[in-house]
Amino acid sequence: AWPPVTALGLESRAGEALHVPDSAHDIGSGCEVLVLYATSERITLKYTREDNVIEGYTLHLEQIRVEPDLVSLYQECDRTGRKALPALRPHQTFGCALGSEVIIAIRDTGMFMDPRSRGDWWLGY
Repeated sequence: AWPPVTALGLESRAGEALHVPDSAHDIGSGCEVLVLYATSERITLKYTREDNVIEGYTLHLEQIRVEPDLVSLYQECDRTGRKALPALRPHQTFGCALGSEVIIAIRDTGMFMDPRSRGDWWLGY
């Protein structure tokens, strides 16, 4: 299967704050990502305004504690027809790590990508 790896465990500390990764994308009103999905322990962030994973970059994060107010806001937007979804600003905190590892997967135009690619995802690290 390609790619051989589609999810990556990143070392973390329980309670470590998690922030919107900077990309210099602006989806409007100074926001960088749209929240496509949120539960108490996972979130999906999209770097465009479309309510799908077909176009643009999408991040899936698991083994986290998503801010309860953000989960409530997402649930309300979902319940009322998804006409608007929460959007977050660059570096805005959206939750914290639950334990010693946060799981991340990255999609581009619907396809899962190899999250180990330093040339693409981890510039400067």
